[in-house]
Amino acid sequence: MAQVNETEMYKVRDISLAEKGRMRIDWAESRMPVLMKLREEYSKTKPLAGMRIAGSLHVTKETAVLVETLIAAGADVAWSGCNPLSTNDEVAAALAANGVKIWAWHGMNTEEYYWALDRTLDFKPTLTLDDGADLIFTVHNKYPELAEGIMGGTEETTTGVHRLRAMADDGALKYPVIAVNDSPIKSHFDNYYGTGQSTLDGILRATSILYAGKNVVVAGYGQCGSGVARKALGLGASIIITEVEPVAALKAAMDGFRVMPMDEAAKVGDVFVTATGMKDIITYDHVLTMKEGAVIANTGHYDVEIQVDKLLNMAANVRTVRENNEEITLTNGNKVYLIGRGRLVNLAAAEGHPSEVMDMSFCGQINALIMASKGALKENKVFTLPYEIDLEIAAIKLESMGYTMDKLSDDQVAYLTAYDEGT
Repeated sequence: MAQVNETEMYKVRDISLAEKGRMRIDWAESRMPVLMKLREEYSKTKPLAGMRIAGSLHVTKETAVLVETLIAAGADVAWSGCNPLSTNDEVAAALAANGVKIWAWHGMNTEEYYWALDRTLDFKPTLTLDDGADLIFTVHNKYPELAEGIMGGTEETTTGVHRLRAMADDGALKYPVIAVNDSPIKSHFDNYYGTGQSTLDGILRATSILYAGKNVVVAGYGQCGSGVARKALGLGASIIITEVEPVAALKAAMDGFRVMPMDEAAKVGDVFVTATGMKDIITYDHVLTMKEGAVIANTGHYDVEIQVDKLLNMAANVRTVRENNEEITLTNGNKVYLIGRGRLVNLAAAEGHPSEVMDMSFCGQINALIMASKGALKENKVFTLPYEIDLEIAAIKLESMGYTMDKLSDDQVAYLTAYDEGT
């Protein structure tokens, strides 16, 4: 395993980084007013008292604010990352120094990654929190006896929700899960605004390219892909969308973007971003047809969207020219640039979503866990949060931004349900 600081309570890269990590967390707290308001309330009411939460989610400064809010709400928490390249070692050190049980460091290999998941399950959680569902899969595949004591789980990302719904449809899900990802307060903001900005940020940090005038190819036009496309457009890029779903492709076309198959887009793109959750979106054969200097990145949860292994194995030469930026010389003599080894680029090459947007997503997480802790989930299936929670979070967020809204009058409220008035 990597050379890291280890005790029975934690394993992190370097515990001496804790002070720097604490400053990062303090900054995030200053940008997350809704979650901090919930922390103030829940530190008094302790709605998660007696709960043991195992978490597998990117160890960022924003996640640290969530972890410490869960603890303030009365929970006992154990944590690991959900991606080998997404842990911020300074933040992990700060959490460990503050007494949090955590096993995470940047650059874990596959064996270390799953070893860390095992450690979070050692203390027999009553709730789980997931991003990508690897923790839930580990319970089901390796420790099925734990499922009986788990009241519920939550899932943060689209790919994980898809897989959990498939499990539920097959009758294989052993405890209920709330798809926080599907709540409007998460999907409409985190996926769209957060992914859009942080993806381009990750590519910029690794390349310092100019987006203006370039053809940016975005694979997938869901909430994440459409956010990337819109932000790249704002920076002056020309946008090309590849899709397999007709409604999404039609929406992209009516939003003013070119739509074409990847076979065609590969030949004209300058920057490529995959955002589909599907494997083999950019194949080695696609890369062979790309322009000299093409930049390739992935913003989907798993590193399967680009055929990275084949690309590296078939390359004439590979060298790291900048941090998180590998120059790959192809057998045809062209050079392309792979960002973050094809892993989640906004976390592999940047800091993930801005704190302001994670503020809302993580309020959904903590409310979902409270809901599960009350025994409200009676079936082993995938649930969504009540829309009233989205409305409450959005109202607090608007207030923190200094905005106010209109309110319906009593007559208007009555009109909503009237059926005796015609034209």
